[in-house]
Amino acid sequence: MQKRLSAFIETLQRAKTLDDLQAVILGLRAHFDVEHLVYHSVNSTGQQYAVLTYETDWVDRYLEQDYARIDPVVQGCFRRFHPVDWKNLDWSGRQSRAFLSEALDAGVGNQGYSVPIRGPNGQFAMFTVSHRASDTDWQKFTAENVAELLLVAHFVNHKALEIERGTDFHAMQSLSPREIDVLTMLAMGLNRAQAADNLAISEHTVRTYVESARFKLGANNTTHAVARAVAEGFVMI
Repeated sequence: MQKRLSAFIETLQRAKTLDDLQAVILGLRAHFDVEHLVYHSVNSTGQQYAVLTYETDWVDRYLEQDYARIDPVVQGCFRRFHPVDWKNLDWSGRQSRAFLSEALDAGVGNQGYSVPIRGPNGQFAMFTVSHRASDTDWQKFTAENVAELLLVAHFVNHKALEIERGTDFHAMQSLSPREIDVLTMLAMGLNRAQAADNLAISEHTVRTYVESARFKLGANNTTHAVARAVAEGFVMI
């Protein structure tokens, strides 16, 4: 995972335009070997931006019908902070079922996994992968890729904000050597208990360093802190 993630970060860092970011999204679709991949952002003023792999006809239809107001994925992510498997959403309503039928006909895929992202100044974004697969195969895919999907989602959001608005991020404080050590362990896929064991410190101390680093980085959660630490060059993996 570390080698693949490092290669992705290098490619993403070279992106200078929205077209460059679209190329990154296409590359990520191939990387994860999924049917579709979508990044969609809405800022505090309601302006929207997206890079995605859906067919143009479906995108036009979605916007024309304002499907975001009934789409269980959008509505579900807006109320959550954790990743959402589409199978766990409520598709029982008449409008939701009709929307799902149309989405399936458009080739969206019967399985999906979305990561809600809350950025600076009220920004809300979603990073989604979808595919045609059995429930068993999809459960295996998400279990094996969840950590990487979370990090990639925040990396893409960071780059999109940088490209779209110059940057929404303020200069941040330097991290201490121990904060960097802890975030490095987490970036390598270790949990807090494993990081504590490797660094010969208590799990409580690990939590303290994580919270301190998160505050300095202006991150919403631990995953966001790790992503920003890597993106800013504090952590090398």
